[in-house]
Amino acid sequence: MKTLRRFLFLMTASTLLVPNILAKPSPDERRADIKQMRDAVLADLYKAKPELKARIKKAAGYAAFSNVGVNLVIASFAGGKGIVVDRKGHETFMKMGSAGIGLGLGVKDFRGIFIFHDKDKLEAFIAKGWDFSGQADATAKSDQKGGQLAGAGNIAEGVELYQFTKNGLALQATLQGTKYWKDKDLN
Repeated sequence: MKTLRRFLFLMTASTLLVPNILAKPSPDERRADIKQMRDAVLADLYKAKPELKARIKKAAGYAAFSNVGVNLVIASFAGGKGIVVDRKGHETFMKMGSAGIGLGLGVKDFRGIFIFHDKDKLEAFIAKGWDFSGQADATAKSDQKGGQLAGAGNIAEGVELYQFTKNGLALQATLQGTKYWKDKDLN
């Protein structure tokens, strides 16, 4: 009898949970999630480099992205989401995807902040969004433990990029192409 009750309880619980697991978040929930990620990424960036707060405020705009990448021996793949904010506060929600070739193995969850000092570069990023780059890094991080080697610097005239790893374990050297595009469902 106890076994039957347990079975019925588990069946009822799983029936109630399955629609929640399969349900796609609403556009408002997805926007809120992206904004929360942006706020957390900016807080981490300002903690590590407080001087960037003033630079972002003076810039034409900035973008914050969250990305999960997988590298399987000779191929790498990544996907993510983000937001671009111009000086006036206009928000454009975006997606990103990348693929590459090179040696490596691992998974990492990393964040990136672009600072656009040039309005034309900001607009071109929103409209075209291509980035083709080589990447070499080593990451071993879990929450507050571990270390990372990540990039920071100018990726184009008038555009800076700061990357840091949230969680992951990866060793890779890849040549990777990344595409950023507007999220048609959220804009």
